[in-house]
Amino acid sequence: MAQRRTPFGDRARYWFDSTLARGAAALVGWMALLSLAVVVPASAVMVWTDPDAPPSLAERLAEVWRLTGETLRLGGATGTPLRAMLSVLLALVTLLYVSTLVGLITTALTERLTSLRRGRSTVLEQGHAVVLGWSEQVFTVVSELVAANVNQRGAAVVVLADRDKTVMEESLGTKVGSCGGTRLICRSGPTTDPAVLPLTSPATAGVVLVLPPDEPHADAEVVKTLLALRAALAGAKPRPPVVAAVRDDRYRLAACLAAGPDGVVLESDTVTARLIVQAARRPGISLVHRELLDFAGDEFYLISEPALTGRPFGEVLLSYSTTSVVGLMRGCTPLLNPPPTTPVAPDDLLVVITGDDDTARLDDCAESVEKAAVASRPPTPAPAERILLLGWNRRAPLVVDQLHRRARPGSAVDVVAEPGEATIREISEAEADSGNGENGGNGLSLALHHGDITRPETLRRLDVHSYDSVIVLGRDPAPGQPPDDPDNRTLVTLLLLRQLEEATGRELPVVTELIDDRNRALAPIGPGADVIISGKLIGLLMSQISQNRHLAAVFEELFSAEGAGVRLRPATDYLLPGSTTSFATVVAAARRRGECAIGYRDHADASTRPHYGVRINPPKRERRRWTAEDEVVVIGTD
Repeated sequence: MAQRRTPFGDRARYWFDSTLARGAAALVGWMALLSLAVVVPASAVMVWTDPDAPPSLAERLAEVWRLTGETLRLGGATGTPLRAMLSVLLALVTLLYVSTLVGLITTALTERLTSLRRGRSTVLEQGHAVVLGWSEQVFTVVSELVAANVNQRGAAVVVLADRDKTVMEESLGTKVGSCGGTRLICRSGPTTDPAVLPLTSPATAGVVLVLPPDEPHADAEVVKTLLALRAALAGAKPRPPVVAAVRDDRYRLAACLAAGPDGVVLESDTVTARLIVQAARRPGISLVHRELLDFAGDEFYLISEPALTGRPFGEVLLSYSTTSVVGLMRGCTPLLNPPPTTPVAPDDLLVVITGDDDTARLDDCAESVEKAAVASRPPTPAPAERILLLGWNRRAPLVVDQLHRRARPGSAVDVVAEPGEATIREISEAEADSGNGENGGNGLSLALHHGDITRPETLRRLDVHSYDSVIVLGRDPAPGQPPDDPDNRTLVTLLLLRQLEEATGRELPVVTELIDDRNRALAPIGPGADVIISGKLIGLLMSQISQNRHLAAVFEELFSAEGAGVRLRPATDYLLPGSTTSFATVVAAARRRGECAIGYRDHADASTRPHYGVRINPPKRERRRWTAEDEVVVIGTD
């Protein structure tokens, strides 16, 4: 078989590529030949076409050489060969010096720009907020810090994470949007390296927030970051307050020790479980929590009011027209919803809900109370409840424990999960652990049903409409999977539940746990439904505490299982149905029951965005007609 002849063009290209592969010398040689091949003929044409060109051939060649030298900056001296060679030598030395100098300057500038793009320069700020770590919570934290700084000039938020600076800036710009007057600065590097943390100038920061990363060993990473921060701040006085979050309570003590005496460590899984249970028992409560925790509306503040010293707490409740008083801060101990006869001590701070720290102005509203509209019947007792728990994850035992603590006799919880998700042993351990609560032995029964909650036949076998509430939990993300992967299964389950609602024409009280806030818009649920975005809630809490670390004790009491928390009660427990009266009357009616009224939910607007009927801290002189379907938001106990 005859050998196929390689085309000349391919052979020439291969030879040319082979010479280039020999290094810089070959490249310089080819560039020189190419330049001469263009410049010399062009110079000759210019000389021979010049009407003033010299007549002799030697003079014309000398002119060609001069033009070539000027074009290539090689000198244009004519004369003896020695003179021409020395001219070329001097030109080459000059060219080498200039090109080397330009190369050095270009390299230095490139390295500096690369360093800046990588976020390796030290931040020189004062009183700024430092956010260490990267997770879905970072977008909530940064956006809330920006909202908190809307009235401050020169505010800055510095984010340090082991990610590319440009990628972080693009992600924050897309999800957070405009930062207004707050400057957003990103720096790249591991948060567990004490040599990297000084890039954020933590010693001059106003607060440092440590976020748990989206990975299986997040809590250990938080503890290491706190230890690195302590090493980076060694000798710094005063040290900035630190706010961190861990998932597992087993790491909370270690994180508290690493954070120091001024640090605050939140336990995200426990807080999330409490909020899930509260939403399951009273639909709409998650909307109230969101209104209380973000900086868009009214939030918690601690204020001093010497004029109220010595007055009973019950009178203080009606001493402000546009501020809701919910408790006292006595030393470092919060007293939420104390007895109405509790006097205000000289050093007490008032725990209030108001628009800003300067909007709480004394204005007695006692004359706006209409006693004739106050309901006199006793509150409706809570019946036994049946709850369906679809799915199982690391927070499920905490959910069961919270359900058990406040369960009424005869209550039941049915768990539906795949065999690999929950076992009889895990269910038994959760039941045994929950029996250690103060309401242990109250008769809450737990039952496990194996099945895939993403399959229609599994849900059809259940009489879902016989349950008072349905809780949907996503799986724990497996190693290597995206952190929001469990949301995919949750959305499928919600679609199947929505189909059951449409088939029967009956609405299901569903409480959904999601990881990514962006999936909230995709969830096939009714408007105003309870959706618990665990990372978003913890981010809101961290942002609130970062502005005043003393609020940590208030939130701990507010979200505890046994303390005074946020409750939604039927309006008929406080007012006569159909009465038109002021909100001050509601506050007085709640005071008679030992509660602090802070708002209401209008049933007529329960499906209207963005607040879904929830109104926190309305003016006490505001009058409206109260229906039997309306609800009152109070701070109280069960």
